[in-house]
This record gives sequence, C-alpha cells and structure tokens, in this order.
Amino acid sequence: MLASQRIFALFICCFVFAYTLNLVRRRKLREEYSVLWLATSLLMFILVIRYEWLVALTSLIGAGLPTTTLFICSIIFLMLVAVQISIKISHLTDQVKNLAQENALLRTKMDATSAGMGHGEVKNKPVSF
Repeated sequence: MLASQRIFALFICCFVFAYTLNLVRRRKLREEYSVLWLATSLLMFILVIRYEWLVALTSLIGAGLPTTTLFICSIIFLMLVAVQISIKISHLTDQVKNLAQENALLRTKMDATSAGMGHGEVKNKPVSF
C-alpha cells in the first residue's frame, strides 16, 4: 500500500471514529448504535497499520486482492447495520402495538366510567392527547 493511500485510510478511520464519538456526545446517536461504527473504524485502523494482516485475511478467504477483502467486509458491515435496524424496528413495532392496545382499553374503561355517572354529565366525551 502506498504511503499516500495509507495516510488517507488512517485519516478516514480517525475521522469516522471521532465523528461517531461526537455524535454520541451531542446525543445525536445512541450508544447502542455507535458500537458497530466504532468497532469498524477501529478494525479498519488496525488493518491499515498491519497491512500484512489484511493480505493474510485476503489469502485466507481466497480473494484476489486486498481491496476485494475490504469490499466484502463493507458488505458484511452493511448487513450488520441492516440487521441492527431491523431488530430495533421490530421492537418499536411491538411497543406501538402494545400502546395502541392499552389506549383502547383505557378508552373503553373511560367510556364505561362516564356512562355510569349521573345525569347532567357529558357522556362519551372524546379524549384528546
């Protein structure tokens, strides 16, 4: 790897690491999502410093060039991000379903309570949140 390529790769790794930490510090990114970004930038940093490890990994997986190995690693990274987001979406979907069910139960209970009140009371008054 040429010195200019190595310097550029190290700069990108450091930038991604620092940017991720800054996003977490400013509370724009939650810690649970930052782990994958920090780990990836750290791994890339190590592979740039220890280029022979990247070459060994390339021969281990049977790729033709170290750039192919990096491309495969980037696809794996994107798959992990997609799985992480899918897990979060599934969790949020369950939360929305549970909240909607609880809301329906509370409305039914409020309607039953307001129907049981005496005369002069407004019955079935809509609830706004």
